[in-house]
Parts: sequence; C-alpha cells; structure tokens
Amino acid sequence: MKKLALALIVTAFFAAPVFAQNKDKGHAEWDNKIKTELKLTPDQVAKYDALSKEYNDKMEALKQDASLSADAQKQRKMELKKEKEGKLQEFLTPEQQAKYKELMDKKKKEMKS
Repeated sequence: MKKLALALIVTAFFAAPVFAQNKDKGHAEWDNKIKTELKLTPDQVAKYDALSKEYNDKMEALKQDASLSADAQKQRKMELKKEKEGKLQEFLTPEQQAKYKELMDKKKKEMKS
C-alpha cells in the first residue's frame, strides 16, 4: 500500500510540469492564432502582448490567493476575462472585432464538445 501511494506521489510530481507546459503551449498557440488570424499590426501586437502579460499575472495572483473560495475565484476569473476582452476591443478595428468574436465562438463550441 505504501509503495502504491509513493508511486502515485512520484507520478504526480513528474506529471504536473508536463500539464503546465501543455497549458503554456496552448496559450502560446492561441496568442499566435489571434495575431495571425486578426492580422494585428506591430503596434497592436505590442498592445496585445502587454495586455496578455498583465492579465496572465493577475490570473496567476488570483490562483495563489488562498483567502478566496473556489466560487469567488471563479467569479473573479470571469470578471478579469471580461475586463481583458473590453480592453482588447479598444485597439481592434471593427473587422478584427468581428473575426475575434468568430474565433471565440468557435473556441467555446470546441470546449463544450
């Protein structure tokens, strides 16, 4: 029994970084897709990167905040996502905004499947 528990702990220890790397890879792929599909200008890319970093830092701080319940964290996470999207819309053209909405709708459908 102790060997099984130890094996599970060791497996979890080594598997966690792999999951984190896959998540980081997924974020990088999404960022690249946004930049290419929306045909962001160099100025927009700089703004997008700054915005992404700002909100990734806020999300990371939120995950570390042990004073919030899971529901409160989820609520705050949704608020941060909406806030980020609002700021993103400020520097996208109307055409880019429409394309962004299409990409988000497609991503939501894929996540539900």
